[in-house]
Amino acid sequence: MALAPLGLAVLGFGSLLVLPVAAETVPYPMAVAFADKSAHAVLARAGRETCLRGKLTKALLGLSNSCEASGSTTPLCRLADKAVIVTPMSLAFMDQTSRQLLDLIAGGSGAMAPAEAMAPLPLPESPTEP
Repeated sequence: MALAPLGLAVLGFGSLLVLPVAAETVPYPMAVAFADKSAHAVLARAGRETCLRGKLTKALLGLSNSCEASGSTTPLCRLADKAVIVTPMSLAFMDQTSRQLLDLIAGGSGAMAPAEAMAPLPLPESPTEP
């Protein structure tokens, strides 16, 4: 497993198959900061659509993972949990999710709160791409 420190795992003996290893959990404030940066990149179209999709997906996964590790169920955590499972993410869905992320971050709704204090959060619509 010499590749594990690089975030890769090798499976099988006949042929080389390299798979990504689950990312380490980052502290919640770092996950929120990365989500903020990724959402801004999506809305600014700072890269190719596929790269922006990957960045937003990574941010949502990181945020969801951080929330799970800390036991948090903030509106920001719930949005990440729901949005990350939408595939494929259309550009319109990415925009709407990014705006919701930024609104929740700016409004302070990303603060830690107990699970029982949270109301359900609606999932952004995912229009189909032509």
